Amino acid sequence: DYIIELDNIQKTYLLGIEGVPALRGVNLKVKRGEFLVIYGTSGGSGKTSMLNIIGTIDKPTKGHLTICGERVTSNTKDETLANIRLARMGFVFQTFNLLSTMSALENVEMPMILQGNVSKSTRRERAKKLLEKVGMGHRFDHSPNQLSGGEQQRVTIARAISNHPEILLLDEPTGDLDTKNTLNVMDLLIKLNQEDGITMVMVTHDPNLKNAADRVVYMRDGKIHRIEELDPEVK
Repeated sequence: DYIIELDNIQKTYLLGIEGVPALRGVNLKVKRGEFLVIYGTSGGSGKTSMLNIIGTIDKPTKGHLTICGERVTSNTKDETLANIRLARMGFVFQTFNLLSTMSALENVEMPMILQGNVSKSTRRERAKKLLEKVGMGHRFDHSPNQLSGGEQQRVTIARAISNHPEILLLDEPTGDLDTKNTLNVMDLLIKLNQEDGITMVMVTHDPNLKNAADRVVYMRDGKIHRIEELDPEVK
């Protein structure tokens, strides 16, 4: 059962009058419940462009994406894409993107507020459970500036899974963290993948993070260079 399918995805960005190819015909299928790492050593590999296409933040110039049974092309309406993002996906970036005027609890509630069909009491209860799940049960009322980087990223992950997403998309999620917090966050992501069955697609240039994956997709110059299957015993 494939949850993500990329079929000859091409993406060209216009720079002045010239087109700059970011993705050059990418084909990939991701199984439901898989932990996939998209790995590239530097800018220009195409890894972030690929994540943006999968996350429907960007549309392909050519080719099409099928995500959770929905087909996405260059003609898909923005409103349709926004609905897919809100209902089916969670996002975690290198920068934490938490709202500074809100508590940890209120930040986690935000996607449920946007969805519009969750009562206040249900929202609050779910947000508390999620913060407890990520080890932040003692920090409900703290604002982001009262939290360490590792704590902020845990709140971000709780927020990302608040709408029961089928897919979690992660762009360098440990890029701003020290070694200890990196290990803690990766352990949490592996747990969410294995226990909750959330499909993970993570972009990284850190070779130490590849072992979390079931498969590693190596990107180079906008193409898939190779795909490595990892032994489950390594995880």
